[in-house]
Amino acid sequence: MNHALIGSMCAGDVRCYAAMVRARNVVIDATECRLPLRHSHHRYCIDAPNGTVKLTVPLLGETNAMHVPMSEVMLSEHGNWRHLHWGALFSSYGKSPFFDYIASDLKHIIVDGHQTHVLDLNMQLHQLIVDFMDLPIATTVATTHEQVSEVMQGGAVDLRGTTGGKRGDRLPIHNVPYYQMWSPHRDGFTPALSILDLLMNEGREGIFTLLTMSQDYNP
Repeated sequence: MNHALIGSMCAGDVRCYAAMVRARNVVIDATECRLPLRHSHHRYCIDAPNGTVKLTVPLLGETNAMHVPMSEVMLSEHGNWRHLHWGALFSSYGKSPFFDYIASDLKHIIVDGHQTHVLDLNMQLHQLIVDFMDLPIATTVATTHEQVSEVMQGGAVDLRGTTGGKRGDRLPIHNVPYYQMWSPHRDGFTPALSILDLLMNEGREGIFTLLTMSQDYNP
């Protein structure tokens, strides 16, 4: 697989990043609509002492409609979400092996960021993750329907809507357990978490988990 077309995700889950590592060349569809049918564009799950926590970035209601493309969906500052998210991340991963190495850059995006659109937030998080983990992913953003059509005509695999929707995860990728700080306190490994979980627990070594997951992935 050489190219993949995917929707914009907020700190997307580990399985999606395994698919992106396999594709190597990823195109983000900024024209995608019908966003209310899935939630991964503004929600992500992290591991916490008492189990999985789902964090939600609030959006301006009138921009999160069926007919509004991803590029126009705007963030809301309602509920002091930036500080709440950072508090949850610190509580969950503050003592993880790699938190201190990325904390400053991550806080700069989440707490100190002045993004007005969710696409900007998602892309900043994505690039930080790719750079920190040294992932072999080249990312571009398609801002017009013509660009999206060109990508599809070029044989790209369409991964839009495969995760984060009402029909559940439809990516044919097997989960590969990796070290999780809180797993000894529960029944074991927790799958389908944000890529931030892999990053915090394994750092750059996390690429080997992603490569293993993607080995038998033939979309």
